[in-house]
Amino acid sequence: MTDLLLRNVRPMAGETCDILIENGEISGFGRFEPKPGMAVEDGGNSIVIPGLIDAHTHLDKTTWGMPWHVNNRAAILRERIDFERENRSDIGIDPHRQSMRHAIGLAAHGATHIRSHVDIDPTHGLSIVEGVWETREKLRDIIDIEIVAFPQSGLMVMPGTKELLDEALAQGCEVLGGIDPCGIDRDPKGQLDTIFALAVKHQRPIDIHLHEAGDLGAFTMELIFERIRANGMQGKVAISHAFALGMNDYLRVGKLIDELAALDVAILTTGAPSAAVPSVMRLKEAGVRVGGGCDGIRDTWGPWGQPDMLDRAKIIGMKNGMRKDHELEHVLHIVSQGGADVMRIEGYGLNIGCNADMTLLTGETLAHAVVDVAPRPLVIKRGRVTARAGQAIVDMP
Repeated sequence: MTDLLLRNVRPMAGETCDILIENGEISGFGRFEPKPGMAVEDGGNSIVIPGLIDAHTHLDKTTWGMPWHVNNRAAILRERIDFERENRSDIGIDPHRQSMRHAIGLAAHGATHIRSHVDIDPTHGLSIVEGVWETREKLRDIIDIEIVAFPQSGLMVMPGTKELLDEALAQGCEVLGGIDPCGIDRDPKGQLDTIFALAVKHQRPIDIHLHEAGDLGAFTMELIFERIRANGMQGKVAISHAFALGMNDYLRVGKLIDELAALDVAILTTGAPSAAVPSVMRLKEAGVRVGGGCDGIRDTWGPWGQPDMLDRAKIIGMKNGMRKDHELEHVLHIVSQGGADVMRIEGYGLNIGCNADMTLLTGETLAHAVVDVAPRPLVIKRGRVTARAGQAIVDMP
């Protein structure tokens, strides 16, 4: 925890003031003189917001900083999953080194919190998650990392995965993941019953990848809703991607959104350019919690992506056809406060008593900051400067 006087900043693009930080928490807004020995930083009239949040990513997968990976495979989900699982070690994707690179990149660009899905399967056991656990410990003063125990290769089709998930949750993974109960496991009842049973046993929230589109995805959502009610897990389940909410059947989607709101199911979107995605403004109007994430970046799945949540905000905004300033402000909300709401982060925000986790942005307004995507002038984690002008205070390995 650190004391800091942050001068000449505009909270949420409002009036210029100073922010007094004591013991890693915000203690005042106004004009202050530094206390003896207190660090002082001049924000240069930058906008200041709570730290950006990547609430859906895969720290263990990136090839960032490695030789270019030539990708000539078909864009079929099952093929990508199997190739990565069987070849990641030969390619040299060390989970600790690569997750360090990804997480430091996010911190350099203003992120203060991450939710990362980490692969668990019988081929690798818990070795991948152990590498990301090491990263979390080494970067604990730079960025907070929440880990989802993620059965990417499937659960019912990969014997032994249930036991590994059980062990990962017992050892400290904060969230339990799932993926396409129909499309990957071809056994939606089996997968969902197993996931909910494990979540109840370990008292963990759930975050399910749902790439399934159209009626198939809607059917899976309805099965998820049934289990939320049966297990009393309202407010404890998130659905990532939720491509079914992007289908053209307006009334069917409306009924699904009503259920999401009633059961307090969160949605995590990446604004995937190649898929039909949920309307974030429609979800906002319904009161559904929505966070954003950069997903996988530059990995065996594809060459795209940056470890930068403002870059992702731009993608989400463009995919949703956003042009109005209040819409751009909302997409900034999705990659900051929205992620905190999904992850239930305590002490997040720009109020007295909140943790001093902040990102400085360039621009005249919040909307301008989103489209500018300029290097972040300063990033602060619990009162400690962690990045300047787009460069983290720690080097990538």
